[in-house]
Amino acid sequence: MTDANGTAEHWDARYGEHEQFWSGNPNTALVEHVAQLPPGRALDLGCGEGADAIWLTERGWQVTAVDVSGEALRQAAEDAGAAGRIDWRRMDLASEFPRGEFDLISAQFLHSEVELPREEILRTAAAAVVPGGVLLIEGHANIPDWAPPQYHDHDVHLPSSRELLETLGLGEEWEVLVCGEHERAQHGPDGYIGARQDTTLKLRRSSAARSR
Repeated sequence: MTDANGTAEHWDARYGEHEQFWSGNPNTALVEHVAQLPPGRALDLGCGEGADAIWLTERGWQVTAVDVSGEALRQAAEDAGAAGRIDWRRMDLASEFPRGEFDLISAQFLHSEVELPREEILRTAAAAVVPGGVLLIEGHANIPDWAPPQYHDHDVHLPSSRELLETLGLGEEWEVLVCGEHERAQHGPDGYIGARQDTTLKLRRSSAARSR
């Protein structure tokens, strides 16, 4: 795995600072938008400690879970219930992408404090969705007021779901199922709860689309 910009080292350090970096619960958007889908082959991009991947396997999905951080994957694989049922892969999506095709590709908050070609990765992901499959992208639309100062000092653009859809330029073979913003409460430091704006883009590839 190549890591020219130190992304893996950055995230290994971040995950190494905590016994559990995330909540351990699957992302709400994944549960809401995938629970009714028939299980198949799923790809979880930026899987972190694996809560989404584990949730998917519990519902019959065959899951490939990818993250740039070996430390995150180590913590994820420690869950005995998930052992052997998930294909954990350490991979820098800026330079490589899993081979194969998938019925579901999920990118839940695929943002990074280190430079990340997010739109390019998502275009590559779209090409790996089988005809009839779903691409689910959840993102942040704003920076919370409790975030560290360095987040506010940089000119970070977080696109709306409509902007992202237009930027991806996927064409007429895709049906837009959900494209919009929503607000949720998010816990910050010291128990502070603030409002967070998120974006949801859920697309289905036409069954008539030609596989790559």
